[in-house]
Order: sequence, then structure tokens, then C-alpha cells
Amino acid sequence: MNKSQLIELLAKREALTLKKAELVVNTFFDAITLGLAADNRAEIRGFGSFKVKTYEGYTGRNPKTGEVIEVHPKKLPFFKVGKELKERVDSLDD
Repeated sequence: MNKSQLIELLAKREALTLKKAELVVNTFFDAITLGLAADNRAEIRGFGSFKVKTYEGYTGRNPKTGEVIEVHPKKLPFFKVGKELKERVDSLDD
């Protein structure tokens, strides 16, 4: 499912206009994005949590040329699946 499909589903289920559903979805994603940018954690009970992981810099190699390159330290978003979601997805096999 992509973002536009999510918007359409929300609009249909909650009898919203596509514009209002899009506003809800964008507000939700923006809130998580702003929280992560401020180094906060976002948790959605039963679904999972988002946090920022910090990675140290290191010396790497370009796989095509073999050239040694310096990889700078970076921060990346990380998602950890919640127990309920994990169990629900796992039960789809049954």
C-alpha cells in the first residue's frame, strides 16, 4: 500500500473527502518526521516505534572502483515493529 492508497482507504472508511483524508495522513507523517528531526521517539502502541539511530563514520570502499572513501557519521530513522503487529502478520500464514 502506498500513500495515495492509504488516503483513498481513509476517505472511504471515514466518509471524508480525499482532500481531508490527505490532510490527516500528511499531518500524521509530518508529526512523526518533526519529532524524529528533534531527536524524539514516536511510538504507536500495537504497531511499532520510530527512533533515530546514530551511526559513526568509517572508512569504506567504493564497490565498483575499490577506491577508499570516508563515510561520514550519520543519523537515520529506524522502525521497530510492535509485538501485536508482529503477531498479526505472523498469523496470516495460518
